[in-house]
Amino acid sequence: MMNSAPVPLPKRILVIKLRHHGDMLLTTPVINTLKQNWPQAEVDVLLYHETREMLSANPAIARLMTIDRQWKKQGAAVHLKHEWQLMQQLRARQYDVVINLADQWRSALATRWTGARIRLGFDFPKRRGALWRFCHTQLVPVTGHGKLHTVEQNLSLLEPLGNLQTSSQVTMSYNASDWEHVEGLLGQQAVPNDFIVVQPTSRWFFKCWTEAKMAATISALQASGYTLVLTSGPDKREQEMVANILAQCPEERVISLAGQLTLRQLAALIDHARLFIGVDSVPMHMAAALSTPCVALFGPSKLTFWRPWQVQGKVIWAGDYGALPDPDDIDTKTDERYLDLIPVEVVINATKELLS
Repeated sequence: MMNSAPVPLPKRILVIKLRHHGDMLLTTPVINTLKQNWPQAEVDVLLYHETREMLSANPAIARLMTIDRQWKKQGAAVHLKHEWQLMQQLRARQYDVVINLADQWRSALATRWTGARIRLGFDFPKRRGALWRFCHTQLVPVTGHGKLHTVEQNLSLLEPLGNLQTSSQVTMSYNASDWEHVEGLLGQQAVPNDFIVVQPTSRWFFKCWTEAKMAATISALQASGYTLVLTSGPDKREQEMVANILAQCPEERVISLAGQLTLRQLAALIDHARLFIGVDSVPMHMAAALSTPCVALFGPSKLTFWRPWQVQGKVIWAGDYGALPDPDDIDTKTDERYLDLIPVEVVINATKELLS
């Protein structure tokens, strides 16, 4: 049985998660819960450097400790120097509690190195052994995780800390300067205030709808008088996809900011939009967190784990319109567009229903 005794008031807490951008956003309910129960505590986060923008404007976080995956390209000596400096910074913070949400060995070793009196980790089947146990003071079972959303999985790691008041709210933060920058870009294009944001891309193309179907949806909304702002990541292939979509649409009432925005600027754009339309990617999770009405197109990812959390709007799952492969069997480099099963009319109708 797990010990759920009350925890002495912690001064500093470290949350560790070493994954992708969306994963980092979905750690914020853990951070919010910790701050809600111990408002005096400083909560730090250890994460990959490239994902820091998901949390860099979050007022609940005291410090971001980052691992730059480019270190290893600088030679063994420089790499080791960076790693040692990071470990010294972690040790110097004198954490009382470490919440290790990650499954990597480096996260476990960092957890142990902090010397925190409470070090929580998950009892992952692939990590069952003496060293994983040694790195943590308590391991939390994952037996029920198959039926839980990622947010719920993360929050379950806090169970040994006692009867905490839980916050399940996902938080996407940005600064006033982020919106000012976006507002300037929109002003140059004379975009009205009730615009729709469309994010048709993901870095994994198997999560994307076909360009023709996205273009048909955009064209129908243009014909109804709506103005649309298209976005994408900076990747050249994503920008080419947006250009291909635009080439199939009328020119009026549509602009592209593809590849032009930071993630925080994109959050500001989505927060001020009347509606968001997008595929299974980070901006979809942002829209849900920002309570922007959302039409989310979902394919063969694990819906239970990754559907937009507490979304206001519609989640359209391709599996309702045909057979999808098991998510674990997918070649992520495939050119297959599994979302193609979703009819254009379904998306247009869902969008107009939310706009009405």
